Amino acid sequence: MIDLSPTATTHRPWPLPPSRWALSMRWATLTFLHWPVPVAALRPLIPEALEVDTFDGEAWIGIVPFRMEQTKLRGLPLVPGTHTFGEFNVRTYVRHAPTGRAGVWFFSLDAASFLAVWAARVSFGLPYFNADIRVTREEAPGGTAPPGASLVPRTVQYVSRRTHRGAPDGVFEATVTPGNRLAPAEAGSLAHWFTERYALFATRFGRLVTGDIHHRPWPLHAAEAHIQTNTLVSGWDIALPDTDPLVHYADFVDVVAWPPRTVTE
Repeated sequence: MIDLSPTATTHRPWPLPPSRWALSMRWATLTFLHWPVPVAALRPLIPEALEVDTFDGEAWIGIVPFRMEQTKLRGLPLVPGTHTFGEFNVRTYVRHAPTGRAGVWFFSLDAASFLAVWAARVSFGLPYFNADIRVTREEAPGGTAPPGASLVPRTVQYVSRRTHRGAPDGVFEATVTPGNRLAPAEAGSLAHWFTERYALFATRFGRLVTGDIHHRPWPLHAAEAHIQTNTLVSGWDIALPDTDPLVHYADFVDVVAWPPRTVTE
């Protein structure tokens, strides 16, 4: 169970919401891949109420493949077909100036669960799409993971093909090689700016909404990625630079999420 005690939440940029969280999950076998892009390329794609967040003047696009595990509503058992599935996110970073909150804006969230896609679209207004997804770990030889942990794999292969009717084509295939565990990302660093975000923004029924999440600081590893195919951003006319992405890997983090609420100033 995720620790919500005051001593376990000091890394957050703002306090936990006063209401009860509604959803728990584990984000596992996860890779962050990031490319810099001009702010002007993203500004037309983001609601006017939000600013495109930047680091040293640059905006960033992230592609984040992983496995959702142990996903369930508070107080309810795991539901077959909705608690474990692959997911690939395409995201950027935004800020709501009146409140000062920084968070994540999703262009797409591909998931290999029809029920999860339907529920997220209805409840959050998030742009979820059905997809065929494989996340395949090649485990490192030998060793035993301590309780509550797992061994970092030798490699991970991520493959996704969007199948959602009427959605832009989206195919991704890459092999990631995790490396050494990194020191905790320091505030002010680019890795911290990428990963330590505790809110998402979306539009639901024409209104801007936000949703809080909570987890411990990301246990990041250095990593390398060999990308064979990537058309996940083509539907939004976003051109990624012809350079290797910045890559970070995390084996898992446990997460709780709160229901969406309308953003007010």
